[in-house]
Amino acid sequence: METVALAYEELGQDNPVPLIILHGFFASSRNWRKIAERLAGLFHIYVLDMRNHGLSPHHPIMDYPSMTADVLRFMDTHELATAHVLGHSMGGKIAMWLALNHPERTSKLIIVDISPKSYTHNFDKTIHALIDLPLATIQHRKHAEQMLTKDIPELDYRQFLMQNLVLEDGSYHWRIDLAIFLLMAPNIVAFPEIQGMSPYSGRTLFVAGANSSYLTQKDTLHLFPKALFKTIADAGHWLHAQQPEIFTEVVEKFLQRG
Repeated sequence: METVALAYEELGQDNPVPLIILHGFFASSRNWRKIAERLAGLFHIYVLDMRNHGLSPHHPIMDYPSMTADVLRFMDTHELATAHVLGHSMGGKIAMWLALNHPERTSKLIIVDISPKSYTHNFDKTIHALIDLPLATIQHRKHAEQMLTKDIPELDYRQFLMQNLVLEDGSYHWRIDLAIFLLMAPNIVAFPEIQGMSPYSGRTLFVAGANSSYLTQKDTLHLFPKALFKTIADAGHWLHAQQPEIFTEVVEKFLQRG
């Protein structure tokens, strides 16, 4: 399986215990910088850009086995025999696939607002809206965000997506390859075949936003029988951004527990 060398941000280098953070679809390490800064007082933090995201290389294949292989390559390169792993949404599925297939490489696992299952939604409307955006006519990022209002009515989501729009040499372009995203999005919504797979017996915390329906215990406990579950009030799928103080406290308590 072909892997890529992932870009990353590193904080808390003086701390001995490594914590790897994996972001979600359309996101990047920068979306987790504030959380990483909060956790860097206790842990050696590596916030990765997954393939086709942030500053990492693009690759035409994007599925959970390949992205997990990228993480393993990163761990090997940085001589991390084991690490705590925290993953949100797509990153949570990568973290779960890593733990299920390579349990010896994970110490504690934190999965944020996602279950190990295939979902029925798709990203087609969002990706087509970004593809159809007339980049040559855009004067500034706010202009682009306003042009997406009809197809993507949620302001917070539009602003989140706009972080992938970059200005270079006087013109805007997408940092992400939308053609790859369109082809590979079904892999992101799905979860690989788990029939016959042994459950992960390590210590695992699933954290959900109270206003989100992505995470359910019934979809989770068969693969993670020792999992703990925590719900954060007044938060949805982006709970780490909506309730950062509470989220950080939950993570710290779990990782410091014996």
